[in-house]
Amino acid sequence: MAAMRRGPARTPPSEPFLHIPVPWVFVLGYVIGFALQVAVPVQPNSLSVSNALNIAGGVLFLVGAGLAGWAWLLFRQAGTTAVPGEVSRVLVTRGPYRVTRNPMYVGLTIAYVGEAGALLQLWPLLVLPFVIAYVNWFVLPVEEASLKMFDGYSEYSARVHRWL
Repeated sequence: MAAMRRGPARTPPSEPFLHIPVPWVFVLGYVIGFALQVAVPVQPNSLSVSNALNIAGGVLFLVGAGLAGWAWLLFRQAGTTAVPGEVSRVLVTRGPYRVTRNPMYVGLTIAYVGEAGALLQLWPLLVLPFVIAYVNWFVLPVEEASLKMFDGYSEYSARVHRWL
């Protein structure tokens, strides 16, 4: 279901934290973690643990990428933007948006964890909380402020959690 926007379209104020697309924030966080992994390698000691992490990581990566892709596709079908800071045309509340208000970010997080597991890299996981904090404290408040113009957003946000 999609709610229509109330009032005139307003462009949110320019936010310095929205100049980097959020998927790139995840990529940059991972690159920092990878650089730390190269500088201070940490690997599992057991081949069986390594194989299990490779497989589980690959599955998690596919699940996360699939979730993020599904959420993005729903935005495309609704004719609205997936770019933080741009004015949304409709409020998407179907599919994975029934469970989380941010399935793209949840999917990117799951894919990030999966990639770290598949590649047997610990350091990117230690960087991930900083990526999530950035998204949670800087990106999401701007996005949510622009969504308040939709009829039903208050009820939706009270019913569906920000993350999970």
